[in-house]
Amino acid sequence: MSTTISTNKKLYGLDHLRALAIILVFLYHYGRLFPHPEWTNAISTFGWSGVDLFFVLSGYLIASQLFQKIAHQQKISFKQFFIKRFFRIIPAYLVVVALYFLFPFFREREALAPLWKYLTFTQNIGLDVNKNGTFSHAWSLCIEEQFYLFLPLLLIALVNFKLIKKGFWLLIALFVFGILIRWYSFNHFDLSNNDNWVDWSKWIYYPTWCRLDGLLVGVSIAALLQFKPVFSKKILNYGNALLLGSLVLFATAYFFCGNQESFAASVFGFPLVDIGYGIVVLCALSNKSFLYRFKSTITSKIAALSYGIYLIHKIVIHVTQNQLIKFKIDDNSNLMFFICIVTVFIVSLILNETIEKPFLKLRKKILAKGKPVLKDSREVASA
Repeated sequence: MSTTISTNKKLYGLDHLRALAIILVFLYHYGRLFPHPEWTNAISTFGWSGVDLFFVLSGYLIASQLFQKIAHQQKISFKQFFIKRFFRIIPAYLVVVALYFLFPFFREREALAPLWKYLTFTQNIGLDVNKNGTFSHAWSLCIEEQFYLFLPLLLIALVNFKLIKKGFWLLIALFVFGILIRWYSFNHFDLSNNDNWVDWSKWIYYPTWCRLDGLLVGVSIAALLQFKPVFSKKILNYGNALLLGSLVLFATAYFFCGNQESFAASVFGFPLVDIGYGIVVLCALSNKSFLYRFKSTITSKIAALSYGIYLIHKIVIHVTQNQLIKFKIDDNSNLMFFICIVTVFIVSLILNETIEKPFLKLRKKILAKGKPVLKDSREVASA
């Protein structure tokens, strides 16, 4: 028996969350890396958590697709899974990588990591933003790609060895492992006596083994909804109450993460934030909640462009500010901020129309030649 949530309809609640995630990421990078209006500081302080929301969404959406296969006793096709992921992610990503390496004019920081690290999606491991600060935000995509590789392999192994029901304990073990490895890393690298954000990010913020919390929360939600439909239905009856509960968690997490590089934030802040966003995702999936019922063409469009915005926003902000200061536009002004928003939206729209959509159409044709497959839940959320 599976959850009553339909994967054949557009989930506006998830669109709202994807839009929120990319807005938080945009504001965080704008306020941290570029000249900006002072008022944006209050908004962008917690903006780093937008990546965690993306992790939770990705964990839920990808795991839901795979769990559907298992629930319907269908074989997980590694080939079909990676065709979907390849055509969704790689074309636009390679375009942006090419722009960074072929045209130094586009680089927002001093230097890039070696090309092989971007092509193998290992750029996040050992990342030193002082030395390789350009396109540093690819770290989160690296973690997601590593997740896309290992999750289907792990599920295939669990199914083959008839251990899928034990997967719940594996999720708990990995979640606890993340807390313990951050605890160990914080003490082993003596980060309590180091005010250098670069070292903290290198050993705590960027490594895959320290950032599994959000993905695991998303996978847990997918498992709950797919394999525990009676229990999950009871939870989803409290849609708006779930949102209030998440706000309590966020308030607690904000207290822990006042100093992002502290021990409390490093060890306990990430899981609190991710669980909070997990509860918000449940709210967005509940037909009792306003997030589920509210329809917005604006958030749907931002959600559809979110991947492109994520890839190119630093390039566009950098180039826009460098060009407009020649026309005496203050780079700390509200006008500059507004123009950067517009240019990022336009360039992401161009990327979507010229690269993303054509390759998604090609993917559809390739998959149509094979056996029928369940619809990709990510497409439902971002169509």
